[in-house]
Amino acid sequence: MSSVEKNDLKSLLTLIADRPSTRIVHFSDGEKNFCDALLQLCHEKEYAYQLNATTPLFYETIKEEYNTFPSVHLINFSLARPKYFIQGKEYDYLFVTSHIEKEQREDFLSKCYPIIKTAGNIILVIPTKGKEAKKHWLPLLEAKGYVASSILDDWIDGYDILISKRMHGWGE
Repeated sequence: MSSVEKNDLKSLLTLIADRPSTRIVHFSDGEKNFCDALLQLCHEKEYAYQLNATTPLFYETIKEEYNTFPSVHLINFSLARPKYFIQGKEYDYLFVTSHIEKEQREDFLSKCYPIIKTAGNIILVIPTKGKEAKKHWLPLLEAKGYVASSILDDWIDGYDILISKRMHGWGE
């Protein structure tokens, strides 16, 4: 994900409801502006923020800075883990700015499902490539039990935002 304007990020983060004890998890491979915007929001609102750095290089780049914030839990995270449900934690919002290869997408969505609270949201920020979102992600989201999916394609230049809900008793 290339650098995104800060105003676009603040606008996107208005999707997060202003509720106490909100938990956010973010899978990122290097979009520092987005991470910084989430960090600032979580710090101001006292939300829990788990940042899963999906590349070792990104983790090394940000670990010193991000480990100084008590509201952030930074993890050097491999997408190849057998499961993502760790320590019984569930999240209200799951943001994805990491590049997920086509062959990993189904497995990724399956592993994410258990860590999202009932009625929680998965929000994928993906580069706009024609009908990429509709063609590949939407059928996978539906097949894995995510519901009420929608695409925001004019919000941030060059990116599609996919939002989908996890509902109790639906999916795997």
